Amino acid sequence: MATMAGNEIREITVAHSPDSDDAFMFYGLATNKVRVPGLKFSHTLCDIETLNRMALQGHYDVTAISFHAYPYIQERYALLTSGGSVGEGYGPMIVASKPLTPEQATRRTIAIPGKMTTAYLTLKLFDSHVETEVVPFDEIIPRVQAGKFEAGLIIHEGQLTFAKWGLYKVIDLGEWWRGQTGLPLPLGGNAIRRDLGAALMRSIGAALKQSIQYGLEHRAEALAYAMQFARDLEPQLADKFVGMYVNERTLDYGDEGRRAVEELLRRGFRDGVIPHVAKVDWVA
Repeated sequence: MATMAGNEIREITVAHSPDSDDAFMFYGLATNKVRVPGLKFSHTLCDIETLNRMALQGHYDVTAISFHAYPYIQERYALLTSGGSVGEGYGPMIVASKPLTPEQATRRTIAIPGKMTTAYLTLKLFDSHVETEVVPFDEIIPRVQAGKFEAGLIIHEGQLTFAKWGLYKVIDLGEWWRGQTGLPLPLGGNAIRRDLGAALMRSIGAALKQSIQYGLEHRAEALAYAMQFARDLEPQLADKFVGMYVNERTLDYGDEGRRAVEELLRRGFRDGVIPHVAKVDWVA
């Protein structure tokens, strides 16, 4: 936290993943299109599993997290009502180097992007006995293609590009979740430190919502900014990917979205993946 003499500018540390959808969301704030008097936002980009681990220490004022991580940080952080990545019948996928049924795939060791990711939580809800090994998310597809793993659990843009690597879709866990619950699959959201105080939490939450709104209303320029984080996606695919995870649901989860978060964490506790009950707390 920093103050600048005379102006009393307070620094708010913000962390999110280096992905085109997150970049699109934060475009307004990162480029000062959206400003909050008295606040200066400083941005850090890290992969989501690193952000989950940093949140355990309360490192950033505002941070993107996997929903799976929330029960572990809930004493220190609350959830903002905007900024969520929610799969509307789609989400993390198991892919394989040859055609496999889901039952065949889950008898193999599956490469996963981290044990605090929502992808891992959903995989364990799908099959509690599956064996896994953590691999950096952007190395999962190459390692499956190279034969180091027969199957991998992919997130981010890999959901749109796996086929060009010659891989096969085994199951989309977002689709499976929708079939089980009738709900969308909430993957990640933005958490904010409780010790900022209620008024500042609300002010920051409103600024993030304005940033998302700005991106949606100025799609071409926000997408051009996000393209630098799109990891080899062509503009058309980057636009599709951003559209999958930045939309009206990102502005506000709505009743169904909030219910989906609570149901995901409830099932995680019920099935023994999460060790304690989640107390989902939204900054209104």
